Amino acid sequence: MISIEKRSIIETDFSFPKQSNFYRGKVRDVYTIGEKLVMVASDRISAFDHVLPRPIPYKGQVLNQIAGHFLAATSDIVPNWVLAAPDPNVTVGHACEPFKIEMVIRGYLVGHAWREYKAGRRSICGEAVPEGMKEADRFPSPIITPATKAEEGHDEDISKADIIAQGIVSEAHYELLEKYTHALYQRGTAMAAERGLILVDTKYEFGLKDGNIYLIDEIHTPDSSRYFYKEGYEERQANGERQKQLSKEFVREWLMEHGFQGKEGQMMPEMPDVFVEQVSERYIELYESITGMTFEKADTSNVEERIEKNVLAYLNA
Repeated sequence: MISIEKRSIIETDFSFPKQSNFYRGKVRDVYTIGEKLVMVASDRISAFDHVLPRPIPYKGQVLNQIAGHFLAATSDIVPNWVLAAPDPNVTVGHACEPFKIEMVIRGYLVGHAWREYKAGRRSICGEAVPEGMKEADRFPSPIITPATKAEEGHDEDISKADIIAQGIVSEAHYELLEKYTHALYQRGTAMAAERGLILVDTKYEFGLKDGNIYLIDEIHTPDSSRYFYKEGYEERQANGERQKQLSKEFVREWLMEHGFQGKEGQMMPEMPDVFVEQVSERYIELYESITGMTFEKADTSNVEERIEKNVLAYLNA
């Protein structure tokens, strides 16, 4: 059997015609060509703002194709950066100047918000949170809890007031980002409900091009979002049971069980093959659950050669 590493995209190092810049993010390799970005979704996986040592087969394809699905389905709300998807792992789009914040929106008290709440905090990013809530309870209405976009290390919570006061985003632009974030979450929630899922929380990133705001990066993927199964949600809450969810929270939980939360001095555990394959299956399950389509595994016998060939064909056309 071909090893996990050999059938995964760990990182790329292409040299495309007229390429002017290259940036490697936590999970994406981004090539600048003129006013376009060629974004390659690798199979790297991050948790607690650290890239884990082992790739997850097909994860990049899952992310790229889920994002494409939802970007197409929300283009009437806000323009987005996408021009084409010449390969299962690649999106080509407009190069925009990103706003240096992530617009995180939460409909339910889970994950980071629950950890803050459990520690006694009743205000998250300036948003008041009611007393007496349990983990996975629904908020009275969705709250936006922005985070600064860190080049390295941890993203940090920040309030709307501080974003505007520090000049990170102008008040006029922030009001629009807020409006778009609520509308996108509402659309994502409705689409998830059609598939028997609850869109628990998610994040959006935006950028500017020619004075216009564009939705950039990915949306409603398991890397940027958390989903619960709708069926049985109320019963599980009433009984104090854990919610069934589709997200990468289970990866974070596995890491925490093995003594890693991204804190200084902690050793990152090595994921065994069996667990890596389970993570891959969970990503594919989410793709099929959220889109209603069967996932078609791309040929990974020579994945980097495939990507380069497809991108070059697009650029030359």
